[in-house]
Order: sequence, then C-alpha cells, then structure tokens
Amino acid sequence: MSLHRLLPAGPAAETDGPVPADVIEIERALTRIAYLLNRSRRHGQVKAEADVEVDRAAVPVLRLLSDSEPLRLGEAAGRLGVEPSHVTRQVQRLVRAGYVERLPDPDDHRAFRVGLTPRGRAAADRIRRVGLQRMHEALAAWSPDQRERLAVLFNRMVDDFLAHAEHGRTACCDASDSASDSGSDGGSDGGSGGAKAAEGDVR
Repeated sequence: MSLHRLLPAGPAAETDGPVPADVIEIERALTRIAYLLNRSRRHGQVKAEADVEVDRAAVPVLRLLSDSEPLRLGEAAGRLGVEPSHVTRQVQRLVRAGYVERLPDPDDHRAFRVGLTPRGRAAADRIRRVGLQRMHEALAAWSPDQRERLAVLFNRMVDDFLAHAEHGRTACCDASDSASDSGSDGGSDGGSGGAKAAEGDVR
C-alpha cells in the first residue's frame, strides 16, 4: 500500500522562510514513516510475531540495552533523548516482565546500572528479527545499490539530526546556567536530583 494513502494529503505546507522544496518533502516522508512505525496495530503484530509481551514505549529501551553494555538510567535517557523519568517507568515494567535486571555499578557502589537478562536479550533479538524481515520485504524491489545509498544517506541524516539536537541542548543549558548564576545558590543540587530520584524509583 502506498504511504500516501495512509495519511490525508492535506494542504500544501507553507513556510515563512526560504525552506527548499526537497527539505519539505523529506520532512513529509519522515512524518509518514514515524506514523507507520508508531501505529499500535503494527506494534501488536510485531509483538505477536516475536512472541514478546512488552509495551510499545519500552521497546526502544529494550533495543538500546541489547546494543550496549549495562547503563545507568541517566545514560540510557541521554542516548534515547528522553527524560530520566520516562526511562524509569519503562525499566520498571521491563524488570517486572523479567527482561531487565539491576546490576552493581563498578564505578560507584551507591549507584546501579540496568542490563538485559537472558530472557530480555532473546526478546530483543526476536523483535529485531521481525523488524528486519518486514523491512527486507518492503524493500524487496530495491536494488542492492539503492539500499546501500539509502543506508549511507539515512545514517548521515541521523548523525546530523543528533548533532543539531545536541547543539540546541548545549545552548539551552548554557542559557540556563547563566540564569542560575545570576540568581540564588539555593538550588545548586537540583541538576542531579532528577537522575538520583529516577534511580531511587527503580530500587
């Protein structure tokens, strides 16, 4: 089924600045992809095929932990670009499901990290296999050269998006620090409070 048939076409996008037409088309395509990937029906199908009982919001956490060493909650939140409280909620659910476990932090005996259990790793592998098979089927008419070029450009786009987001976050933090310096010193410990509270919620 054409992606254009899954969403209403809507009026042509209007911009106040000189945004090139190809950028507008890229944004539209990414919006359609995000819509497709986040549909609850798709998640239900993947969950059934992979035989995994996990909430849709917890899948990115499961995938992240399958691709990395055990992480602190703050590290996981940073890599996913979400608030620590969001990761805390998903980790709690994954711990209850037996997919994730708390592990000692070798660098700080007061802290802990989270990593996959053998059951969690098997679940992540099944989810990945189902996703890869679906993508392979969707791109079956593409030549190897076309897929390779798409992979190169897509990875470059992701890297540029992340760099742009990090630049914005750094600028925001610099502005916040400047505002804090001009005010009182009473809240100087607030920066680490969220991460500490998030870790405490998983205990």
